[in-house]
Amino acid sequence: MSPAVAVHLGLERFTLRCGARLLVSSRPGAPVTAIQMHLRGGHSLDPAGREGTALLAGGLLDQGTAKHSEEQIADALETHGGSLSGESNGVSGTIAAPHWKLLLELFGELVTSPSYPNTEFRRQKTRLLDRLLIERDDPRAQGDQLFRRLIFGDHWLGKSASGTIESVKRIERGHVLRFHREHWLARRAVIAVCGDIDPQAVRKVLDRALAKWNEGEDLPYPELELPPLAPRKGVFHAKREQVHVFLGHLGIRRSDPDYHALVVMDHVLGTGPGFTNRVAMRLRDELGLAYTVSANIHGSAGSYPGTFKAYIGTSPDKVRTAIEGFRAEMRRLQDERVGEAELGVAKDYVVGSFALSFQRASRRAEYMIAAERFSLPADNLESAPRLYAAVTSDDLLRVARKHLHPNRCCIAAAGPLRESDLG
Repeated sequence: MSPAVAVHLGLERFTLRCGARLLVSSRPGAPVTAIQMHLRGGHSLDPAGREGTALLAGGLLDQGTAKHSEEQIADALETHGGSLSGESNGVSGTIAAPHWKLLLELFGELVTSPSYPNTEFRRQKTRLLDRLLIERDDPRAQGDQLFRRLIFGDHWLGKSASGTIESVKRIERGHVLRFHREHWLARRAVIAVCGDIDPQAVRKVLDRALAKWNEGEDLPYPELELPPLAPRKGVFHAKREQVHVFLGHLGIRRSDPDYHALVVMDHVLGTGPGFTNRVAMRLRDELGLAYTVSANIHGSAGSYPGTFKAYIGTSPDKVRTAIEGFRAEMRRLQDERVGEAELGVAKDYVVGSFALSFQRASRRAEYMIAAERFSLPADNLESAPRLYAAVTSDDLLRVARKHLHPNRCCIAAAGPLRESDLG
């Protein structure tokens, strides 16, 4: 196995005067500066009956501030190849390296003083409703949503950040203003900046740009009350030639000690590139059930458990074959050791691609946020490739038996079929 290229972030940490945490990585010569902020809460704080409020509150940040209109913000950024955008739980943006101060100053405006112009609010609300109308008739989107509800029940983890057509219709501009005032609070924020920058200068600019930000209080992680692992089924009826099938169960947190072994397991089972993973080779190539097929447990791991999710789009008469195919591959990982050649291919890919994923400044900022949120060890960038490389066939056997539950999977399907067709 070829050694991985080392990644060094040179991270410096600060606490801004407003209470937000700041992470800065200086990368001399980088052509782009990136900023990313994660704000704890997001759509978990949506008011009941007005789901989608958090998304609109974040998504409308760049539509105007107390000092600048949407057009002025866009012109100032685009002149220097920059952009800034918000979402339900944060803000991200990039700009050509020499103009990083402009990026940070406009970021400060968006976070602390969005004006939510009424015209822009109505326009963006209409766009969100139009998208929800399209998704209402999209079998794959509805199947995915049904799958999450089967896993998480009525918990907010099972709900879309976009809300529903009915809930978005109830949202008015005043609700968005109130949400921002009550929940966009400095002590809930982690900000990461990466580029050809001086960390102390970044701190000074952001201290000034965020000086008026309400400190507020941090937001604890409440205990989860989720449905137990059990086989549950559901169908979204749609008159289509293809059926979208989602199969899986509750997954892991990012802090799970088996995370690295599960990343390698996923590449063996369902995320390896090309034709190297098992579900692709079996369900796609050998059985000809579909072109698109995947299975993954590590990708959705976060502060809360994600899901193990397997997906395939297939014809109605092949649904049961596909479902049993997924279960068979899960059981094979639990019953048989993965051969050294197959394991080597998976580990080579995981280790080899690890450093390559850090080429962009935005990816580095994203990693710094994740490392802070999930309390990753300080040496994670050095230790992770070694941990991937050290995974053995015995490790895969153990984690597959512990974390995969083929007999307790939820199954959601969207297409021309009945629940009884799922077996």
